[in-house]
Amino acid sequence: MSSLPSDDRGWFQLVLGNQPPLWELYTKACGGEVLREGDVHAAIVPASPNRSFFNSVFYEDTGRLVDALPRLAEAYDAAGVNAWTVWIPAEDEGARSALAEAGHVLDATPRAMAIELSGLRLPDPDPELEIRMDMDMELLRVINETAYGFPEGDFPPMTEMPDTASYLASLNGTTVGTTLAWDRGEDVEITFVATLPEARGRGIAGRLLGHALERERNRGKSASTLVATKLGYPVYEKLGYQYVGGLEMWERRKPA
Repeated sequence: MSSLPSDDRGWFQLVLGNQPPLWELYTKACGGEVLREGDVHAAIVPASPNRSFFNSVFYEDTGRLVDALPRLAEAYDAAGVNAWTVWIPAEDEGARSALAEAGHVLDATPRAMAIELSGLRLPDPDPELEIRMDMDMELLRVINETAYGFPEGDFPPMTEMPDTASYLASLNGTTVGTTLAWDRGEDVEITFVATLPEARGRGIAGRLLGHALERERNRGKSASTLVATKLGYPVYEKLGYQYVGGLEMWERRKPA
């Protein structure tokens, strides 16, 4: 019997609940550590001191988050991390006010999305695009670093992560796109969707992700969730993903 959510709020809670264990995978793969204070989880990745994405904080109770902020700042400073961020539901006014007061700045407004895979809309194939499963974490790292405009070396080296499958897309023998699927029972969480700038505009991300989702559906998965950037949102929407809730990333960064 399916245990999937029945409304947007339920899907949003599923997306939120996936993030702390996903960042724990990232953190272990990058040689970092997770600091926990009750339901506050802080990923601390000294190998990526200037990228707040890897140094992310998640929480359930706003009061406990606010209470933990000074200690989190001390922990990140002690680890030599120059930028870290707190993810909040967009409706959490209390967290927003406390973070602004503590010196955090709104950095991004990603969107939580979900799809039941029975409604997956596959794009037409591209005969020139080759898609393969290949757990090449160095290639995944380099393509994501380039695609998201990170300075060289800012995306840290990563070891393989358990319960994940890496999908890569190539044109003329050159790998130009990536995605990573994380097994969450009925759900598969999608992350590290990236296309090199020179290969954009021909639907590579949608075809790569469609291929991955079709395979996951054939393996028995019934749903997928993800957190979308502004650039990725229309790609996911075309595949059938639905918006289920807004998020905000509040960054604290040391002055240059």
